[in-house]
Amino acid sequence: MKSIGIIPARYSSTRFPGKPLVDIGGKTMIQRVYEQAKKANLEHVVVATDDERIAETVLQFNGEVVLTSAHHQSGTDRCFEAFQKFSYPADCIINIQGDEPFIQPEQINILLNCFTEEQTQLATLIKEITSPSELFNPNTPKVILDQQQQALYFSRHPIPYCRGTEPENWLQQHTYYKHIGIYGYRVDVLAEITRLSPSKLETCESLEQLRWLENGYKIKTAITTYENFGIDTPEDLEKALKLVSNKL
Repeated sequence: MKSIGIIPARYSSTRFPGKPLVDIGGKTMIQRVYEQAKKANLEHVVVATDDERIAETVLQFNGEVVLTSAHHQSGTDRCFEAFQKFSYPADCIINIQGDEPFIQPEQINILLNCFTEEQTQLATLIKEITSPSELFNPNTPKVILDQQQQALYFSRHPIPYCRGTEPENWLQQHTYYKHIGIYGYRVDVLAEITRLSPSKLETCESLEQLRWLENGYKIKTAITTYENFGIDTPEDLEKALKLVSNKL
């Protein structure tokens, strides 16, 4: 099975402009993501960006990069354009978040393993929720599964609702999962979902993957025990710098 890891990286960001190029312990964030992805079982890793500064940085550390449109609405759309321009045959594509410099190669490999099953169309990672603060945080999307570990629904609200139980006791009554934002796509399915229009549930929850579920696609999930750490704000960067300094 041939696979490509694609790292979408935009320079513009409402909360943190230029974050792919911030320095984390002597390396830019995009370099750290790239190097972690290269340790996984991927045939190729490529950065997909709309910015010449990011592209030049990737070339400086001998990475592969593709320039894409600045008008994509999602990383999924950017991944598909990058795949078309990269011109390397593949069976599946892994969309790796460009703001997670500490992503574990094992997480990527777990996702790749989902595609050993021919019926897998789309795949993503989930992790068990262990604290009420995560469960009730709307910035932490939750997911419920069927018996085949396919996603039934994603929500910013805690799901399912534990009737007859006080909310502070829900974690004792049910195993809740949060969504980890790394995706895998079968190549033909990626081409199809990029042609879909935004859906009502997607717009309501502001979760792109609901568009796929509403249109009848299946999302396989795999459980990870690693805690991801994305950098969305300058405050997150300060935490990342402390993590790196503790390892040095």
